[in-house]
Amino acid sequence: MALSSYAATTTIQSSDRELLVAEVAERVTREFGLAKLRSREMRGPIRERVLALLTDAARQRGATTTTMLAGMVDEVMARTVGLGFLDQLLPPARSDIVEVCVLPSGDVYVKRKGSGHFERLDLQPPLHEVMRVVDTLLGSQNKALTEATPTVDAKLPRTDDNPSGGRVKALHPAIAPGRGFPSLSIRLFEQKPVQPAQIVQWGGATQEMLDVLADAVRRNLRILIAGGTGTGKTTLLAALCNSIPDTERVVKIEDPEEIFLAKPHVVTLEARAAPPGSPVPSYTVSDAVNDAMRMAPDRLIVGEVRTGGAALALFRAQMSDHPGLSTFHAEDPQAAVHRLALIIFSDAGVRMEAAKGLFASAVDLYVQINKVSGKRRVTGIWQIESALRGGDVGFTPIFNADHAQVGTITRERTV
Repeated sequence: MALSSYAATTTIQSSDRELLVAEVAERVTREFGLAKLRSREMRGPIRERVLALLTDAARQRGATTTTMLAGMVDEVMARTVGLGFLDQLLPPARSDIVEVCVLPSGDVYVKRKGSGHFERLDLQPPLHEVMRVVDTLLGSQNKALTEATPTVDAKLPRTDDNPSGGRVKALHPAIAPGRGFPSLSIRLFEQKPVQPAQIVQWGGATQEMLDVLADAVRRNLRILIAGGTGTGKTTLLAALCNSIPDTERVVKIEDPEEIFLAKPHVVTLEARAAPPGSPVPSYTVSDAVNDAMRMAPDRLIVGEVRTGGAALALFRAQMSDHPGLSTFHAEDPQAAVHRLALIIFSDAGVRMEAAKGLFASAVDLYVQINKVSGKRRVTGIWQIESALRGGDVGFTPIFNADHAQVGTITRERTV
């Protein structure tokens, strides 16, 4: 977008000044992108570019006051570099936060690592700053929060300080009424690969449990991790991925991407919704699974199964000698089977009993995670029997809710 033309005068009126600052800020955001704007090393080059754009516009109107330009440069830098109030909550300032939420009231809440609850901060940024932050986050991804598009999904880009980035959900005040603030939810991803020792330290599982699961990964068993929202399904999955041999080609499918794998041969496929009002089609998890089958993967990872189409595609892949790890939302094993069968029937038309048979044929181990007294804990590990029992999936316990081993894994797979 070209900068606006201004009448040739020696001063810039406040309305023109505001428009010029806004246009330069938009152009700089588009040229550099959010990741570079958040990089400390880029502050010098960005400031030079801002000064050049403003100087050129000022010369066109005969206004070249050094003091005036310096003030406008500072305004543009304030709008584009950094994320305002968020900077004090994100790495490198903080590394103990996993969720940041701004309510429609303007209140700010955070959730710390290992905590099951949000806490309100003594922080309430002004509306104009929150809107600027939202515009900065979304603008670099060619998105905008408006009444026409009142719900927007975006990313918190990776930077040197926050190498895993995060995901952003923004809701317009039109559908999230309050004091005029947008509803903003930011999930920060782990900045480095999650190690099994961290799971033990948090009290989520014992070392014996993780050793058994790690051995299952190395033996190419197909593992499904289930739990409720915020129970740590993805975190446990990421920790188990450490046991994947470095020689394997891994295809990872997510919506959105959040798992950080320190493996040499990883390809990530990311699902996306169809842009509003655009002829561009959506790209679903099931589309990605089908594509992955043509990419010669040694290991298939699906961050979370949410639809029947995705479940059907994954189960078919895992039945054709593709060992995999995946997660699903369910509170217990029976609920997981019922919900999976239900969504496969609803979305793909597969009869409930046939869907249960797919589950039994495609999954070797089932791991359940629940919140217990506010803490995330593995509450059971079961082996899935390959044949249905009276039309139902058979579960043989390996570890119980007390983290005691009550059985051994007997299923074997060779790939």
